[in-house]
Formats: sequence, C-alpha cells, structure tokens
Amino acid sequence: MRVPAPPTSPLLSVRVLWRAWLAALLLGGLTGCSHLGYYWQSVSGHVQLMRAARPIPDWLADPATPPLLKTRLASAQALRDYAVRQLGLPDNASYHRYADLHRSAVIWNVTAAPPDALTLHTWCFPVTGCIGYRGYFDVQAARAEAAGLREQGLETHVYGVPAYSTLGWLNWAGGDPLLNTFIHYPEGELARLIFHELAHQVVYLNGDTSFNESFATAVELIGVRQWLAQAASPAARQAYAQSESLRLGFRDLTRATRARLEAVYAQARAPGSPPDGLTRQKAEVMADFRRQYAALRSQWTIDPTRQAGYDQWVANANNAAFGALAAYDALVPGFEALYEQQRARQPEQAWPLFYEAVRQLARLPEAERLRRLQPPAPVSSAGPSTPSAGD
Repeated sequence: MRVPAPPTSPLLSVRVLWRAWLAALLLGGLTGCSHLGYYWQSVSGHVQLMRAARPIPDWLADPATPPLLKTRLASAQALRDYAVRQLGLPDNASYHRYADLHRSAVIWNVTAAPPDALTLHTWCFPVTGCIGYRGYFDVQAARAEAAGLREQGLETHVYGVPAYSTLGWLNWAGGDPLLNTFIHYPEGELARLIFHELAHQVVYLNGDTSFNESFATAVELIGVRQWLAQAASPAARQAYAQSESLRLGFRDLTRATRARLEAVYAQARAPGSPPDGLTRQKAEVMADFRRQYAALRSQWTIDPTRQAGYDQWVANANNAAFGALAAYDALVPGFEALYEQQRARQPEQAWPLFYEAVRQLARLPEAERLRRLQPPAPVSSAGPSTPSAGD
C-alpha cells in the first residue's frame, strides 16, 4: 500500500531559511566544519526532513496511510505521553509529527580512533563543543570523510543513525519528528529511542559525548523498565525480554573485548615492550572476539535484518567501532545509581530530583564528574539496540 507523499510545509519558506541555517550551526552532531559545503549539507538535509514531516493527526486521517503505520503512530503518541507524565521528559513539539524519508537511516555518523587506543577522534562545534562523531545526510559523503581519516592513519567506522536530537533548538519549527527509520521498531525498542532522544533535551553538556550519551541511555533503560511494569502489554513485555537477553550477551562480549584491547594498548606503551607486540596481541583479541560472537550468534533466533546488522558490525569492528559503543555505556551504571539515590529519598519526585542532580554534576570539573559516577558495580545494560554496519 502506498504511503502518501507529504506536501511541502509552508513553515519552510525562504524567510525562515536563515533560522534553519543558524539552527544547523547549533546542531553539534551535524555541523561544525569550517567548510561551507558541510554547513550546507547540514542545513539542506535537515530542511528536507522538516519539509517531509506532517502532523500525526493528518497521517491518521489520511485514508492512504497504511493501517500498520497508523497503529505504530498511535503507539508512539502513547509512549510520548508516558514520557511526559511519568518520566518528567519535555512536553514540547518533538514527536508530534511524522516523516517518511524513504531511506534506512536519517544520517550516517563517522567515528575514528588511532590504531593503538579506543579514544575517539573529535570534531568541535559552535554550541555542543567537541564530540566524537560527525554526521552526514548522505552516506557517500560520510564514507568520503572516513576515507580521508584513514589516510591520516586512523581506524574509522561509518554507521547509520535512525534518529538524532536537535536538543530543543528547533521546537519553533515543529521539533524532532517521528521517522520511518524507527517507527516500526518493536514497541519496547521504540520506547527506548523516544525516551533517549527526549533526555538529550533535559541535560546536554557541551563537549562530553560519554556524559551525554550515558545519561540518555540511563534514562531510556530506567524509563523502559518502568513502562514495562506499568503500561506495556504482556506481548510487549515478552518481546522486550527476548531482545534484552540478546542485547545483554552482546554487551558483555563487547565490554570484555574493550577491556582486553585497553590492556593490550597500555602494555604496548610500557617501556621495553616488543615492537610487534601490539599488532600481534590486538589481532589475537579481535580473532577471539569474532570466535566468541560466532558461538553467541549460534544461540540466536532473530529477524534476518537485525542479524545482518550484528554480523556486519562484528566483521568491521575496530577501535572506532568499540570507542563509539563505549560512549553509550561507560557511565550508565553511575547514572542509574544516582537515580536510585533520588528514588530512595523521595520516590514520587525521583525523576525531577534525578535531573537536577545530573545538572549539578554537569557543572563540576570532568575529573570530579567521573569520580562521582563510579558506582560499586554495574547495575544494568546499555548501548545501542542493534549495531549498525560500519565501513
């Protein structure tokens, strides 16, 4: 069945393009390069996205909208309402519109890291500071950026992103829309994504990717646990439990591999280390990682598309890929412990107290933030739901 082609939005006339240009300069994950061409692809890509978005009631009233899409849009609105009422997330223009971009990702991120470390290469942007990725609306442009970084001796990873946050800067233009790139996720995964992206509008610390992503991941994980207990159907709870079991196994494997790689790199930097030690030991760790993944994979029964995403991520895994994963889960246990502290103090006000505690953390020097976010032991899972294919 045909999905109706969205009309041109009158909001995006020439008289507001300058505001879109300004907004693009503020979108840390999308802009920041000194080259005019990069700014322009950021502006034009986001303008096209906004032009494609229509209010959800329009999609629901349109007889050409497929019934399954109507169901998913209604589900997303219920999740959006839950996020506001129960999690204290922003009640603004975001996720009240929908756009079909007719592609599998909204943008493609590029990450890079040196051959002997998991520390991500950073790009610096006007408002968001220095972050460990750079986004493109065109996959070929992302691959060209990665190729240039490889020529500089860096390992690179290119992956599709189903959603990004404009941090509330574009609420005047309708906010962040729901997209075809994630609207058909299982309900629990859709909840995770919506909670995560809205969390970025609550607290965002310029220049600290790990802080920002780990905070948003903690919100999604705590939030989805509460949603599952309070509002999800039995079928949604069962589907999420199966997905979470798979995710936990993969998370544990990648965390263990990161730790082994970091140990190899630390040893290679020690005085007297053999010159070929790093290359040989790194290859052994990566080969072992892929053997363990093959054993883990043999136990899975999942959607072929999702399986292909894991397979390709593992096949192309390198320092840039592992470094990107670390940004999403390195500090999650600390944020979860901080939430539990607020819940123990005042259960009915746990979320606003938690957000305020995170804002206070964001005002501290980095070393002190990290010290306070070290709980006694990990308490939950984190990280991207499904690895994206990398180059």
